[in-house]
Amino acid sequence: MRPAASSLPARILELRDLLRHHDSLYYVLDSPEVSDAQYDEWMRELRRLEGEHPELITPDSPTQRVGGKPKEGFAKVPHTRPMLSLDNAFSEEELRNWGRRVQELAGGETVEYICELKLDGLSMALQYTAGKHGEAHLASGITRGDGSVGEDVTTNVRTIRSVPLSIAAEKLKMAGLPDHFEVRGEVVMPLAAFRKLNDEREEQGLAPAANPRNAAAGAIRTLEPNIVAQRRLDFCAYFLLQKGEELLPLQSDALNALATAGFRVNPHRKLVNSIDEVLAFIAAAELQRETLGYEIDGVVIKVNSSAQQQRMGFTGRAPRWAIAYKFAARSGMTQVNAITIQIGRTGKLTPVAELTPVPIGGTTVSRATLHNADEIERLGLHLGDWVLVERGGDVIPKIVQVVDDANHPRGAKKFHFPTHCPECNSEVVRAEGEADWRCVNINCPARLRESLLHFASRGVMNIEGLGEAVVLQLLDKKLVHSIADLYQLQEADLLSLERIGEKTARALLEQIERSRKAPLNRVLFGLGIRFVGERTAQLLVDAFGSMDALMAASAEELERVQEVGPRVAQAIREFFHEPRNHELVERLRRAGLTFTGERRQKSARLGGLTFVLTGTLEAMSREEARERIEAAGGRVSGSVSKKTSYVVAGEEAGSKLDKARELNIPVLDKAGLLALLEE
Repeated sequence: MRPAASSLPARILELRDLLRHHDSLYYVLDSPEVSDAQYDEWMRELRRLEGEHPELITPDSPTQRVGGKPKEGFAKVPHTRPMLSLDNAFSEEELRNWGRRVQELAGGETVEYICELKLDGLSMALQYTAGKHGEAHLASGITRGDGSVGEDVTTNVRTIRSVPLSIAAEKLKMAGLPDHFEVRGEVVMPLAAFRKLNDEREEQGLAPAANPRNAAAGAIRTLEPNIVAQRRLDFCAYFLLQKGEELLPLQSDALNALATAGFRVNPHRKLVNSIDEVLAFIAAAELQRETLGYEIDGVVIKVNSSAQQQRMGFTGRAPRWAIAYKFAARSGMTQVNAITIQIGRTGKLTPVAELTPVPIGGTTVSRATLHNADEIERLGLHLGDWVLVERGGDVIPKIVQVVDDANHPRGAKKFHFPTHCPECNSEVVRAEGEADWRCVNINCPARLRESLLHFASRGVMNIEGLGEAVVLQLLDKKLVHSIADLYQLQEADLLSLERIGEKTARALLEQIERSRKAPLNRVLFGLGIRFVGERTAQLLVDAFGSMDALMAASAEELERVQEVGPRVAQAIREFFHEPRNHELVERLRRAGLTFTGERRQKSARLGGLTFVLTGTLEAMSREEARERIEAAGGRVSGSVSKKTSYVVAGEEAGSKLDKARELNIPVLDKAGLLALLEE
C-alpha cells in the first residue's frame, strides 16, 4: 500500500535517514546490520517516491550520489591553505633528529605526538557549508593539485559512500563542530576493490592497473561519475580546518570529532609522549601492513597541539611540526623485455622499462620508470637484463640495480636513446647541465592532448567546454592537429562529436571566439613554453610588450628580465627556434590573437617591503591586492615571519593576524594599504 500524499515527505525523510544510517554502518564503521536485499528495497522505494514527486528531491538525498551529465573538465580552485608535502624520515636517526628539532622549537614545553598510518592514496579537501536547519552540506571536493590550486571533482566525490553528503545538526553538536568547515583526508582504493578492478580489466583484454594509488587517482579524475561509483573508493579523514586555520586545539580532538560527525577516521592512531613511543608505534604498524586491506607506506607523526604547530610554522614546502616515516621499500626480481619512450606535455622523453610481470607487496608490477638516458647509462642496462625492482610508496616502481650472476645472464642488446622524437620526428634537445631530453615541437601528437587542455584551461585562455572528452574526440577524428586549428573549427565539425548538440556547439565556438581577445600574457602562457608560467609570462610582457619583440630577444636580453635566469632564457630561445613552433605562432597571429600587451609600469614605492594578506578585503580580491603591491615594487608572502613588513588584514582574519601581533608587525586594513600605495 502506498503512503498517503500527506505522509509522503515524512516517509521520504525516514527512508533517507535509514539509508544514511546504514551507509555509515557499512562504509564507515564496517559493521553492517541489514542485508543487501533490505537496503536495496529501501533504495528502490525512495527512488520511486522521488521519481513520482521530483519537487521533493534534495541534493543530499542518497539517490543523488551519482547524478548529472559527465563534466567536460575540472575547474581549478585555490585551497584555503596550501596542502603541503611532508618531509620524510627513513631511519631511526633521522626521526630522532626531527624530534630534537621539534623540542627546540617548543622552547621547553612538553610535546605530545599523534601517530597515524600514512595511507597511500590521493589527498582531498572537502568543504562543508551551512544548511537551513543547522546541518552541514558537502559543497565541494578539491584535489591536492600543486598544493596551492586543485581541481574541483565534487561530482565524483559525491559517489564515495564514506563521504557524508550532509551532517545533521545533532551530530555536529555531538562532535562540537560548526555548520561550515573543511575536512582534509585521503581517497584510497581498498585492495579488494583493486583486485576486482584488475580482474575486470583482464576480462576486457586491458592492461592491469599498476597499484591502488594510481587506480584511485585515475578514478577520481575520470569524467564519468558512474565509473567512479563502481570503483568502491574510500575517504579517510585526518585534518579539520575552518577558513584555513585549525578548528580545534588538538589534532587528537579533531580526529575524534571527525569520527563522531560520521567520517571514516583510521582507527590505527595513538597519542604518545616521546620518540621512543613513536618508534614502537611504527614497529607495530609495519607488522600490520599486510593485513589492513589497503595500502600504507609509512606512519605520519604530528605535534598534537595546534598552538605549538602554529609557533613551529613551515619551511618552504613542509610543516616543521610533522614528518612521514617511510617504510623500507619492497622489491622483486624480473626481466626487462623492452624500453619504450613516453612524452609529456612539456616534451620530456621518459624511458619506461617493460617488464615480465612480478608481484611486489601485493601488486603486480609490469613497468618501471628509468627516468632519463643518464639513468640507463648509470645502471648499465641492456635489453634482456634481469633487474631488481623496488616499490617503496612511489607512484611508479623503479629499477635499482641490474642483477649479474650465474643464474641471471646479462642481456646482449644495448638500448640507444632516440635522437629524434618517436612521435613527430623532431630533433630532441637537452639543455646544458640537464638530464632530460625534450621534444620542443608543441604540435607533436604525443604532446598535443595535454597542450590543448592547458591552452583551454581557466587560468590560460579560459575556453569553457573544451575539456578532456571533447579534446579526445577532436584528436580521434583528426579535426585538430595544432592549437591553431581550434580557430578553424566550424559548427559542423563539433556536431560530428558525441554529446554535442547545436546549442553546445555554438556555445563552444563563442568561447573560442572570445579567447581571441585574451591578453598577450595569457597567450604566452598558453604556448606551454617550459618554465614560463603565469607570473613569468606577465613579467616577459612587462619587459618586451609584444610577441615579436620577445621572439627577437637574445638570451642576454631575456636574462635581464626579473626572475628569468639562464635556464628560462634558454627554454624560450629553444621554443622559438623550432620552425614548427614559429609556424604555430604565425598561425595564431593570423587567427587574430593578441600579440601586443600593456606593460605594467612598476614603481619602487614599496621596494624592499614584504606583505602578508589574510582575511577578506572589502571590494578587493587578494589577487588584486597582490598585483597592486607587486606593481609598486613590494613582495607578497604566504606566511608571517620577522622579515614581514606589514600584515594586511580583512574580515575573518585568522592566525596570521595573531602571529603579527605576537611579533609586533604593523597591521593594515584596506584603507591603510591604499594609503600606503598612494603615498
